[in-house]
Amino acid sequence: MGGVHDFFFEQPNVNSSPFLNNFTGMTIGGTLGGQVFGRGDLTSYVKESQERHVHTIHLPGGHCSYQNFHVTKKEYEEASKQRLKGDISSSLLDLKHLKHLDLSCNNFGGNPIPRFIGSLENLRYLNLSCSNFGGTIPPQLGNLSDLQVLCLGSFHVGFESTRMMNIGWLSSLGMLNYLDMSGVDLSKATNWLQVINTHPSLIRLHLSMCELSNTEAYVPNLNLTSLSMLDLSYNNFSSSLPHWVFTITSLISLDLSGCNFHDPLPRSTHSFRNLTSLETLHVAKNGFMKSPAVLEELSSNNLLSLNIRECGISSSLLDSLHNLTSLHSIDLSINHLTKRIPKSLGNLCNLREIDLSENKLGNISLTDLLESFFDCKSPGLESLSLSWNHIVGIIPHSIERLSFLRKLDLQSNRISGPIPYSIARLSSLEELYLSNNDLNNSLPESIGQLSSLRMLDLSDNRIEGSLPKSLGQLSKLAACCKMDPSFPARILDFDILALGPRFPLWVQSQKDLIHLDISNTRISSPMPELFMRSFPNLYYLDISNNQIQGTLSFLVVPATIEQVDLSSNEFEGPLHHFLCSNGMKGTKVLNLGNNHLSGDIPECWEKWSSLILLNLENNNLYGKIPITLGSIPSLKLLNMRGNKISGRLPSSLMNLTALKILQLGRNDLAGSIPTWIGTKLTLLILLNLRGNNFDRIIPQELCYLMNVQILDLAHNKLSGNIPRCFNNFSILSGKNTNSIFQFVFELEYGLSIAEDSLVMKGREDAYINNLPLVMLLDLSSNNLVGHIPHELTSLVQLKFLNLSRNQLTGSIPEKIGDMEALESFDLSTNKLFGELPVSLRRLHFLSSFNVSYNNLTGRIPTSTQLQSFNESSFFGNKLCGAPLTETNGCVRVEVTTTTKGDKKEDNGRDWGLIISIVLGFFTGFWIIVGPLTANTSWGIAYFRMLTKWTKFVPR
Repeated sequence: MGGVHDFFFEQPNVNSSPFLNNFTGMTIGGTLGGQVFGRGDLTSYVKESQERHVHTIHLPGGHCSYQNFHVTKKEYEEASKQRLKGDISSSLLDLKHLKHLDLSCNNFGGNPIPRFIGSLENLRYLNLSCSNFGGTIPPQLGNLSDLQVLCLGSFHVGFESTRMMNIGWLSSLGMLNYLDMSGVDLSKATNWLQVINTHPSLIRLHLSMCELSNTEAYVPNLNLTSLSMLDLSYNNFSSSLPHWVFTITSLISLDLSGCNFHDPLPRSTHSFRNLTSLETLHVAKNGFMKSPAVLEELSSNNLLSLNIRECGISSSLLDSLHNLTSLHSIDLSINHLTKRIPKSLGNLCNLREIDLSENKLGNISLTDLLESFFDCKSPGLESLSLSWNHIVGIIPHSIERLSFLRKLDLQSNRISGPIPYSIARLSSLEELYLSNNDLNNSLPESIGQLSSLRMLDLSDNRIEGSLPKSLGQLSKLAACCKMDPSFPARILDFDILALGPRFPLWVQSQKDLIHLDISNTRISSPMPELFMRSFPNLYYLDISNNQIQGTLSFLVVPATIEQVDLSSNEFEGPLHHFLCSNGMKGTKVLNLGNNHLSGDIPECWEKWSSLILLNLENNNLYGKIPITLGSIPSLKLLNMRGNKISGRLPSSLMNLTALKILQLGRNDLAGSIPTWIGTKLTLLILLNLRGNNFDRIIPQELCYLMNVQILDLAHNKLSGNIPRCFNNFSILSGKNTNSIFQFVFELEYGLSIAEDSLVMKGREDAYINNLPLVMLLDLSSNNLVGHIPHELTSLVQLKFLNLSRNQLTGSIPEKIGDMEALESFDLSTNKLFGELPVSLRRLHFLSSFNVSYNNLTGRIPTSTQLQSFNESSFFGNKLCGAPLTETNGCVRVEVTTTTKGDKKEDNGRDWGLIISIVLGFFTGFWIIVGPLTANTSWGIAYFRMLTKWTKFVPR
């Protein structure tokens, strides 16, 4: 049998792997029996691999969690090349002896995990984490009975939409000792604990951010006797801490951060004292940590790392921690620590990291606070965070005693005075954050001796003069925030600093820049014509939210650029030279929105074929939508709203099959809504065509947009009926759950969040961070006719429904009350008739309601919500009852109207109720009167009492 065969990456080449189809940007080669396999006959390579018994395929993408300041440009470029894309070929099945398969940290574009992987019966190790798989995890993986390591999670980095409806198949993986499903949607897997409990050999379990909400308090026979690491972080259990956790005495690491476990733990045998092997405990954002008893229990452990961030802990409670002398790291941020410095901290001489940020240490001097760390003979602190505490005083010279510091964060306090020259003694310092204080004077020349410094933030102080030339010696410095740097940096980020009004010409001296952010800096002067030519290696450019003037005709974009944001400025003129002369095939984000750009949109989009996000909103662009926009297959967001674009939608846009957000509202587009929007752009979650001239019917094909949660077709010229098949919308109907990550686009330099301007509750507002929570259907101001389809009432997650200003007829669907999530409901200015359904009483979240100017009759149902609205919500009908003060000719019906299954019977009369009232009357009458007639003395006494009582009844 041959030895283990490991694949590795070589220089870029296309179609070089026998196992991975349609991959671009890499050659996969390897060594096998002293031979090198890379290019050549792929068929013979597979055959050779079979004969030599290949055991291992190891193809991780590299730099799974990319950090701007820790990766060089060369490393970043290599990592980009190594990310696999495309489909995984079933030819992988030919490797009968494969035991180890690692395809982690790649990008498979939301494709589902192939079912055939479940046929690789010899697999012991399977790692598909953080590779952008989508859909449902195939239960066929349960066939891998020899599997010991299974990683399907995202390691808190990716935003995969993978989910599992049933995890029962995990029970068949009897050899499993490592399971990571972090980031996988397990909200439907209510039996997750029972399934996990079938794995007595499990050593590490990661179920972070799995949308779990239920857990049992007690498990009679817990089999997880080998478990050393348990991670349930960021699942909202909202319950008491389950007792079964304390029976896993083998635990070394426990992470319950963000689980919202509340209530103090009862004093019992179930406590942290049982976990004698525990070294790492992270319980941030849990209410049960407020209990002094819990902290006392921890004092018996040999903890190395303790995270009790945002737990409502006060200073007095921390004295219980004085016995935790083994602690290396403690996070006490966002608690209720006050002016008194916790004495317990002075006893923890092994501390390497401490975070006290965002507490209430106001008016305590930095000198006094630092003294508490000097009680140890040799303070070994490596990271100290005291930000957002209103600490006063100066930075003392004694800070040099913390000679091992790698990170010092003092930002957003009230520290004053100069930076002391002794800061140079912190020779290991890598990150120094001093922004938003009251520091003054010039920087000491000695700061240039901090040879390890990578991050320096001095913004929002009163530092005078230029930065010392000695900073030019800091070869590792990657980023700096200061007004007048004269040193080389790779990243300049000046967001919301007052750099303006003139354009900062000194930035042009930073030839090695890869990241430049001067957004929100109050610059109003034009950009110099040669400005962009100064940065040949620039990857990221953000100059948005200024008042920069001029045209884009001179702007030359560097060949390396991936993200360009010039939005919300005062750029004007045509786009042709900028778009057609540059042609950046590697650019992924282009945002030119909210300027004064004019002219038609040129036909040269094939030069921007890698775009993911394109925003041209709110300019003065006109003409037709370019046909070449259809040549950007990777495009996920296209925003051209608020222009003067006319004509029909070109059929080439049907090629944008990755599109999730399409915003074309407030233009002059015409013609019918194309059917291919529904059949080809099936991933759409937001479709906004509001305020155009689209006519004819709403195509039935839009019902194929299963994941849509915002559909705005208002203010067009649409006619015909409302499609009955809108109940196919699986998110709006509650058949599938929505994810906020659908509106978040993960990019190399951070995240981009989609936004839209929507009209709800009678006014237009911008929705950014809260856009993923919006569930909207707006068909108002069209020429729609016919009845409101009763199928719409199955959209139980819909929050905003607007069908106003059409020509709809018929009655309001009786089951409208099933749409209990509705917050805004507008049917005004139609031709609806009949009574308001009684089921409207069930709409408890309504904050906007309007049925005015229809032909509705009868009484307004009584409910807390309906009677709280203004009379104008009911005008123009023949309705009566509160909140209306006038009957408007409405005949008041005295008999209470009820419903049976939300369906009125016999013209509003409920005969069952009437008969029961009559029978009740006669029964009650004879129960009282019968005995009185039979016994004369009782009768006389009864009527005397009745006569006496009636004297006190108001008349």
